[in-house]
Amino acid sequence: MSTQASSQDGKHFVVQKGKSQCDQGDQFPEHKVTTHQQHYWNDSAGSADYLAVTEDDLQFNPAGPSFGKCKLKPSSSGYLPCSYAPAGKWQKTYEKVKIMGKRAVIETSELQCTVGGKITIKDHGQRGEMSKQNVKNADSKTVHHINPLVKMDDFKETVEESEIDAY
Repeated sequence: MSTQASSQDGKHFVVQKGKSQCDQGDQFPEHKVTTHQQHYWNDSAGSADYLAVTEDDLQFNPAGPSFGKCKLKPSSSGYLPCSYAPAGKWQKTYEKVKIMGKRAVIETSELQCTVGGKITIKDHGQRGEMSKQNVKNADSKTVHHINPLVKMDDFKETVEESEIDAY
């Protein structure tokens, strides 16, 4: 069986607190997941911020003129508000993962607006965090060379003590 690499591999999944941008707008709204309330990326607590965005999640927060003033709608006083009108589903979604039968939106996904703008992902919304296991496995000498101000052995002891206090 052949496993070919895809241009989508290694891309981040988009979560509800992620932001999008329209190449014709001037504001960056967050996503609003409306297709489910069950699947979260990298959040065991189930915070709504980490709901997985799917190809059918076409709403944003704030609602209304989500992308601000539209460059395609000039007026004597500048530009008129966005008239967001999606042309179908998100495109360039992740083909290998489905959420309740719908493809997952990734950081390279796109959505066309019938007014003429192209909506892309500005920020996928996920943030890396260092776990206690990362701290335990860190090589103290390497960390010291990278950042001599960090006393890694002391930090490891603090992490271990916090685990003992948790029991």
